[in-house]
Amino acid sequence: MPTTKRTVLVTGFGPFGVHKVNASWVVVQHFAKLGLGDDVRLVVREIPVAYESVRTVIPSLWSEFDPVLVIHVGVSGVANDLTLEQLAHNNGYVLDDITGNCPEGNCCVVGAERVISSEIDMQDVCDSVNNTNKITAVTSDDAGRYLCDFSYYTSLYINRRRCAFIHVPTLDKRYTAEELAYGLKVAILSMLEQISS
Repeated sequence: MPTTKRTVLVTGFGPFGVHKVNASWVVVQHFAKLGLGDDVRLVVREIPVAYESVRTVIPSLWSEFDPVLVIHVGVSGVANDLTLEQLAHNNGYVLDDITGNCPEGNCCVVGAERVISSEIDMQDVCDSVNNTNKITAVTSDDAGRYLCDFSYYTSLYINRRRCAFIHVPTLDKRYTAEELAYGLKVAILSMLEQISS
């Protein structure tokens, strides 16, 4: 009897501001070529940098694919390394998205927790990436109070056990898109191992 493949959903973001080509989506596309092995169905999607899009698209992707793991990838102009975000914030979204809008009440989910942490051990994932000696990963407690943080909170609110957010640096820094994609693969395989145990 054939076994059902586990589905992993990985998202990147579209262009915004100075990021005419969003490094997160470039890295996710390179990562998709690497894959996660024959036993994993990999689904990748680009999400617009817009609060209302995130608010509708992310829950529908969870419903449509019932993934065992959801990884959101975003670009950070201040990051130099692969940055594993440990938590997301519900409030403080005062920066306009690409449509010129902010979420109502400047929050993600009205009346919900101020902060939600992922139950994935990000330090363990970080160690797995760093042990490759090919790319450096760090952990963070601040996903930025923009669409990255907003999307992460949206997913954590759905399932904090099976969700993570990874920031990649811009592609003019120390790593190529291919190197970042490799680091992303190592990180996601480590997460899959965690949630399977």
